[in-house]
Amino acid sequence: MQFRLSQAARSEGHRLHSHERLDSTNSEAMRLAHGGETGPLWVATHRQEAGRGRRGNAWTSPEGNLAASLLMPVAGVAPEMVATLGFVAGVALVEAIRDACRSNPSPSLQGEVRDDGAAEDLSPPMGGGDARAPHGLAPASSAIHLKWPNDVLADGKKLAGILLEAETLPGGRRAVVVGFGVNVAATPDGLPYPAAALAAFSAADAPMLLEFLSERFVEAVRIWNKGRGFSNIRRRWLERAAGVGAPVSVRMAEATLTGIFETIDEGGRLVILAPDGTRRTVTAGEVHFGSAATAA
Repeated sequence: MQFRLSQAARSEGHRLHSHERLDSTNSEAMRLAHGGETGPLWVATHRQEAGRGRRGNAWTSPEGNLAASLLMPVAGVAPEMVATLGFVAGVALVEAIRDACRSNPSPSLQGEVRDDGAAEDLSPPMGGGDARAPHGLAPASSAIHLKWPNDVLADGKKLAGILLEAETLPGGRRAVVVGFGVNVAATPDGLPYPAAALAAFSAADAPMLLEFLSERFVEAVRIWNKGRGFSNIRRRWLERAAGVGAPVSVRMAEATLTGIFETIDEGGRLVILAPDGTRRTVTAGEVHFGSAATAA
């Protein structure tokens, strides 16, 4: 199937460049920015050959998985708020994955939906309103959570990653690219961590997931409102987060912090309640929960 954007995204001026093969959707989006493109422009490919994650790690994306990036205009956004777009992306991606589970459940899970065809979705709707309204959410999608700072987990296994990159272009214009990598059809071989694929939860393919994602991103970025509404995004992110209130270990270049994952602050930093009762904030690091955290 061909990649496509939702009607809501197209109405907001989002455009799409679709490719059969690319080195990296983030790299292509940034190349377009250097050529004068301002966005909002999505770049998607059926096969990504040189994808990357945070800290230069490789991101393998077999055919059938989703590799897509959004060149996002940030005119009028305070420099310190640009990084919070990563949390906007996380909220949007979790909701898109849940949409895929709800509307296209995996054949092996379809019999698990309630007799009336619905299950209660306890996450608040993106636009506000009743936070406990049923939305027909398939039970399996309740296992989808966000992991600070940029991962999506399914049953505690890595399902997706988000990579936010920014550059200052000649003339002073900022270019910001939000990259999404989702294991839709399969998990790559040889990973050093447990991984999951959307196929275990949903029959949706990568083009369908991108359509859901483009719609949910428009909703989330409207709430974010150039950073002025980050407190609302922060609340939504925490409601979907893994490990809040549980033991956490964060390995950084200079030290390892352990304690309780208390919250994220208004800058998106991880807040850890240390055993001595002090609170520490973390900007970046490798996060481990549960037994992995207590063993660190």
